[in-house]
Amino acid sequence: MKKSLYRFLTLSLIVVSVSSCEDLLQLEPAQSLSNETALDNDQGVKQALIGAYDNMSQTSLLGGELMRNAELYGGEGEILWVGTYTAPREIFNRDILALNGDVLDFWTDAYEVINSCNNVINAIDIVLPADQARVKGEALALRAWAHFELTRMFGQQYEAGLDNTQLGVPLILIPTINFGDNVDVTRNTVEECYAQIITDLNEAESLLPEKNDEFINKYVAAALLARVYLQKADYAGARDAANRVIGSNDFQLNDTFAETFANDDATNEDVFSVENSELDNNNVMATYFAINDFGGRADIEIEPEHLALYDDADARKAMFLVDGDATYTTKFNNEFGNVSIIRIAEMYLIRAECNERLGTAVGASPVDDYNKTHVRAGLPAAATVTLEAILLERRLELAFEGFKIHDIKRLKGTVGPMNYNDPKMVYPVPISEIEINPLLIQNEGY
Repeated sequence: MKKSLYRFLTLSLIVVSVSSCEDLLQLEPAQSLSNETALDNDQGVKQALIGAYDNMSQTSLLGGELMRNAELYGGEGEILWVGTYTAPREIFNRDILALNGDVLDFWTDAYEVINSCNNVINAIDIVLPADQARVKGEALALRAWAHFELTRMFGQQYEAGLDNTQLGVPLILIPTINFGDNVDVTRNTVEECYAQIITDLNEAESLLPEKNDEFINKYVAAALLARVYLQKADYAGARDAANRVIGSNDFQLNDTFAETFANDDATNEDVFSVENSELDNNNVMATYFAINDFGGRADIEIEPEHLALYDDADARKAMFLVDGDATYTTKFNNEFGNVSIIRIAEMYLIRAECNERLGTAVGASPVDDYNKTHVRAGLPAAATVTLEAILLERRLELAFEGFKIHDIKRLKGTVGPMNYNDPKMVYPVPISEIEINPLLIQNEGY
């Protein structure tokens, strides 16, 4: 049976792989396209959608910087930033200036994705009827993804059972053709942001097909929903969304943990990944986590506190490399390898955690899902399991993949002396954005 792969391709690779794409090379960036040149025909709208994918694959987003900075933000005691770049150092130290270049790039690139998606959605009637549902579904999923990442980095953690009137980010749902249009917007509340994100993803899942070549499909949307629901502590929603992904039977754990990483191609385990190559070389995870021998800068060292979490028999403990006096993860030892964004392992652990919290066994018992990754790591199967054990398993299985700060926030933890809801546990709104739009309110403490 042919293996199903779902990868997030950069524009350069699409241009190379699609026949008769000469015209693509002549396109302006999607954000500056006029209606006359891009959004007046089926091909133009679909090319604008490809532009949204391309923007989402930039280094500041799913190229890896988003995940790297999530690890740095919450990594005190377990990882150490030793690099020379100022922007990630500020994030690691949680002493971020409103001029931080990484924060600005994240904000602007995410809103470029959103703008591209809005233009596609607005022009959906131009798309061939047979393709309208799929194209709109992809655009909605990408828009939701960008809004979600912005919300959980610039807004305080969602608090289940409360009003969640804390400021999130501007929800931009109206298309613009020229950047600079409609800049006078306010920040929506975290409640409003999550409601819109979930609405977009639910509609996307309903519109998307089960198979969609290399692009977002129904199960990618469901996997994103699982993440969103988990972050807001809607455990039934997260459980059921993860269960839909697992129940598709399209994704399987690889035989070994090691073969899951540093690959040139997607594996059976990847629900979604960013394909990288020498042409674009956007794999930020390899750049900063890997040593020079593997094309990296060795800017992030792994601390003894993290290493001490592993049982000696855990195969995941072998995924570390000692170089000189420092230890590094080998998960990203391929500078041209794929950037894995969603793995089926995450879905098993979401379902396990939520079933355990709710006292249910939807799809499988918590211990059965726990054992999926636990046994693969070479450890004996557990007969019973606790929530604490599941959370530790998640911590080990998904280490350095962009979950650290988000898990600390949702579990109401701490980073050094800072509580999860400390004002400095969110990014500052870039000062340049506030200068352009005085309606934007800066986060407390900046």
